[in-house]
Amino acid sequence: MEDSSIWDDVDKATSLNRELSNLEKSLKEYNELSKELADNIELLGLIEDEDELKEIEVSLIKMQERYDALEITSLLDGEYDSSNCYLEIHPGAGGTEACDWASMLFRMYTMFCEKNGYSYKVIDSQKGDEAGLKSTTILISGYYPYGYFKGENGVHRLVRISPFDSNARRHTSFASVSVTPEIDDNIDIDIKQSDLKIDVYHSSGAGGQSVNTSNSAVRITHIPSKIVVTCQIERSQQHNKDIAMQMLKSKLYALEKAKIDREKSNLKGEIVDINFGSQIRNYVLEPYKLIKDVRTEYETSNVNKVLDGDIKSFMEAYLKKNKQE
Repeated sequence: MEDSSIWDDVDKATSLNRELSNLEKSLKEYNELSKELADNIELLGLIEDEDELKEIEVSLIKMQERYDALEITSLLDGEYDSSNCYLEIHPGAGGTEACDWASMLFRMYTMFCEKNGYSYKVIDSQKGDEAGLKSTTILISGYYPYGYFKGENGVHRLVRISPFDSNARRHTSFASVSVTPEIDDNIDIDIKQSDLKIDVYHSSGAGGQSVNTSNSAVRITHIPSKIVVTCQIERSQQHNKDIAMQMLKSKLYALEKAKIDREKSNLKGEIVDINFGSQIRNYVLEPYKLIKDVRTEYETSNVNKVLDGDIKSFMEAYLKKNKQE
């Protein structure tokens, strides 16, 4: 990073700087743990009573927790694990029920970000007709964003007593979560203008002076792949178009990479597991309380804590399982 010529390409330099920052953070934690372990070993030879021994035991327990977290970082070695990521939520069939479930997932992920030092920006959001969300897209940045969030890719199933059913019956709702790494501009993706359908429309706002009455929101449809991206975060139509094109570029790159990975797996005779579009996790609130990931078998009965953003254990269980496989 000391080479000034690196900053001739701002996007590439920013990406390298982000990766360097993550590595420096991991290295600092490793060095601190090593020093604390050496100090505790030295103290063991100077113990004079049980109270001092208990202090060392407490210290070692805390160190074990930090070591486990550092071990997870070693699993984040994918090509784009350190990249920012786009996280999209779309409700399945079920009208208001599904839209409300989508908004619950949005709350869960944004609360996780706030509690764990991640930044997020809402790129696009469409409210449901009666409640919840028809769709939403957020850009997440921080400590290995794609690495942590990639395991959330798939269909999430909710079972609960519906707050919208006057007869208080149990309902099942589905919502899909799509996670895509933000791809740097310097990666060449051939997108033909003739393959694009670009629509502009009024941005939806929170009301009052914040409403943007101009046609600044942009929707881009890539006709060959049928991928649709939207952006309404900026007041400038051109800025929204630029962000939407960046999202499209990331999705097309991820699509091509997935195709290559499938071809490699088929050559090896492996069964390909396509996570998106398949159920990955059940959130059961009635008749009992249990959230269980069907891929890792990790589960918890503390459903309120999870829906309030405590999902790191699910993410880490997926990383460990994925590494084993």
